[in-house]
Amino acid sequence: YSASVPGLELEFFHLNDRTLRMSLGMYNPESKTKRRSYDAGFKLKVVSRAEESNNSIASREFCVDEKQVREWRKTKADLKKFPKTKKARRGAKTSYGALEAELHTWVMECRQNGYCVTRMGIRLRALHMAKDDKLKAPGIENFVASAGWCTRFMNRFGLCLRQRTKISQKLPKDLDEKVMSFHSFIIKQRRIHNYDLGDIGNMDETPMTFDLPSNKTVASLGEKTIFLRTTGNERKHFTVVLSCLANGTKLRPVIIFKRKTLPKKVKFPPRITVRTHDKEEIWNGRPGAALKKKQSLLVWDMFRAHTSDDIKQLAKSSQVTLAVIPGGLTSVLQPLDVCLNKPFKDRVRKMWHEWMSSGQAQLTKVGNLKKPEIELIAKWVRDAWEEIPEEMVQRAFKKCGISNAMDGSEDSALYENDSSDASFTDPVH
Repeated sequence: YSASVPGLELEFFHLNDRTLRMSLGMYNPESKTKRRSYDAGFKLKVVSRAEESNNSIASREFCVDEKQVREWRKTKADLKKFPKTKKARRGAKTSYGALEAELHTWVMECRQNGYCVTRMGIRLRALHMAKDDKLKAPGIENFVASAGWCTRFMNRFGLCLRQRTKISQKLPKDLDEKVMSFHSFIIKQRRIHNYDLGDIGNMDETPMTFDLPSNKTVASLGEKTIFLRTTGNERKHFTVVLSCLANGTKLRPVIIFKRKTLPKKVKFPPRITVRTHDKEEIWNGRPGAALKKKQSLLVWDMFRAHTSDDIKQLAKSSQVTLAVIPGGLTSVLQPLDVCLNKPFKDRVRKMWHEWMSSGQAQLTKVGNLKKPEIELIAKWVRDAWEEIPEEMVQRAFKKCGISNAMDGSEDSALYENDSSDASFTDPVH
């Protein structure tokens, strides 16, 4: 058939040549009229072929200009740092080259010393550097170190945010039944006793350590080992007892250190308790509790000590109804767990990082970093707890279905997206 049609053999050859080039990723019908962009993976393949043979052969086999092959060979080290799918680095050049170079040096020094570097830390450092006369540049008086600028800065210097994985609490299979049973108990008690919001509370013990390294830090792309410097006391724990009321009131925090006695000469900051007293002292010391014996509702987890006969008897004598959260559901039904513990710990961690990077940490005789003093820990805990907004506490109780309006008008709070609370939960905002 091909012999009967003049020119078909030539057309057939061109068709198969084009098919072959397409299968090899080399055919580009618009190569003469449209500029192509290539990802880093393709460029490295061309470079590898050029190193095996020469630039001319690689240019012909991959249908690229020989000059381009030479340029890629010069930037081979940079190409290896990029993701294989990354293409050309486009965008306007920075107007603050000297500042960014100095800032990158600071980031690298912090990481070499094992200090955590956050995006907010980079932005604050940049604003501080912008005041330095040595780093002046046209338009720097309008420099605001925005979040977008920080992203572009990190991209320009091959930096990224690295995060540790975490294990979530495993929810029980009969989740819905247990949640419904707990909410039914809360509603029943509220109807019987008609509690004020100031008489509905939540108390929780949260473990903390003397070292509080962050889960994430800015580091170079491709860095395999993420080192964070600490004082070596990540496993030395103390307990913080937090209590709050549905009207937004935050009760005085309690710190329990694992030691027999407290130093006599140490002066702890006000508005915080550092003792070995039982927790009922804090609950009975809430606003209004001492003026008149009122019925109150205390929500807490199913810790063994919380359900002992002694605790039940003590609660009864104090006119306190205990609402014990079913096992495995604190991440759903406990206000402190759902909305408050994380922002509280984030604030304490931020203070620890500032203390570590400021050089205030003292050294032992052998040159190791000392852990922070217990009075400093107490100050961090108090300040972090006082920074939590009352509105966040109120929303936490409603999100757990504990203080919502009895007519059902506030039930939508149970399903509110947590992202709407970003400004409260993240100290970076």
